[in-house]
Amino acid sequence: MRRVQKIRIVSIVAAIMVVTLSITLIHLAKYTAVEHSITPAEKVTATDSLFAFDPNTVSYEQLRALGFEKQTAVAILKYRSRGKVFEIAEEFALCYGVTDSIFAVLRPYITIGEQFRAKPDSLTTLNIRRWKQKIASHQPHPFERFRIDTVSAPYLQSIGFSYRQAEGLIEYRDYDTEGISNMAELRDCWAVSPQMADSLARYVIFPEPKPYGGKVEINSADSAALAAVRGIGPKSAAAIVEYRKLLGGYVKIEQLSELKCVTSENFAQFSSQICCDSCVFSKIDINFAPASELELHPYMTRGAINKIIQLRKSKGGWESFEEIVKDDIFTQEQAASLAPYLYFDTTALEFSEEDD
Repeated sequence: MRRVQKIRIVSIVAAIMVVTLSITLIHLAKYTAVEHSITPAEKVTATDSLFAFDPNTVSYEQLRALGFEKQTAVAILKYRSRGKVFEIAEEFALCYGVTDSIFAVLRPYITIGEQFRAKPDSLTTLNIRRWKQKIASHQPHPFERFRIDTVSAPYLQSIGFSYRQAEGLIEYRDYDTEGISNMAELRDCWAVSPQMADSLARYVIFPEPKPYGGKVEINSADSAALAAVRGIGPKSAAAIVEYRKLLGGYVKIEQLSELKCVTSENFAQFSSQICCDSCVFSKIDINFAPASELELHPYMTRGAINKIIQLRKSKGGWESFEEIVKDDIFTQEQAASLAPYLYFDTTALEFSEEDD
């Protein structure tokens, strides 16, 4: 009997504990749901201790006191540590996590120190009135033509760039004193995707080429001298030097357009800055050069080399390009391209004829 009573008591206690735990979990779930339903803007709005602050000097603790989440507070401080100076209050709206509603609540409390404020001579450049309108609306701005050498990060954000992409492009542009001078250089920027580059192609205005004093001779210049030419990057310069070795030298500057890395746009930009000494290149003796040497030349084909080796054994060699074309080794066009790079040593042929 006592055992039955104990079992009943234990069952009642267990039931009470289950009910109590269920009620606790229900209240906890409701509290969590309410807590997560509060937006960052509502947290800032609900903060009773709003106070005046300068985004150029505000501390982490002060940002947290204003109602910002930890991640947002840290992001603002990182933005500032990279050299960002807030010259007008509206620039604070560009920070990560600062939405329109949060900015509307904090705007009356933002003060910019005298040492940070935009100077009168920079107001025209910033075009503050137009900038404020863009920030207030936060709507994508219709594409219009703009200069890549003067465009600002806020404008780039307004046409679809993320904050990091906009800052990355500006940093990439300002790293080199020459800036971004063509589409190829713009595409090289990590912040510009191929799709974004295609979209921008119609609207980007590149700076006018600076006057260039002397010309670079492409048969004697090293990669550093070539890379100094506006429109030729380090990769293109290395490719130009390598191709020069394979050819034996350049006969004319137009041969640079044969390289994949040189677009018609690039060539049009730098062609006026270079020249070619057509006397500075090496030639191949077609009557005696081994196949391994012939194979290195870019204008030589495998079929032509095989014919040269076979016919050279049977007839000894040639004295002119007319004979080579007649033997169906090269076409007229191929012969014209190769003419500067080949010569005919007929000494051995003459000795052979005398012996006969």
